[in-house]
Amino acid sequence: KFMDSLQLAAIVTHVADARTCCLHPASTTHRQLTDEQLKECGVSPDLVRFSCGIEAAEDIIADIEQALEKVD
Repeated sequence: KFMDSLQLAAIVTHVADARTCCLHPASTTHRQLTDEQLKECGVSPDLVRFSCGIEAAEDIIADIEQALEKVD
């Protein structure tokens, strides 16, 4: 729900970008691992990887805040 609520951040499977990006490792980059392997790697089901881009910091923070409000 958090990721779906983001408006500025791009939901992508990589983070090597100038724009702010977000991904869910358990279902993307680490999807081939078993639950036990995910746990050993420190990848929990609710882990989200967020990579800040070159947008204004205030805009990134505002996007995170509005998305978190929708999760509660």
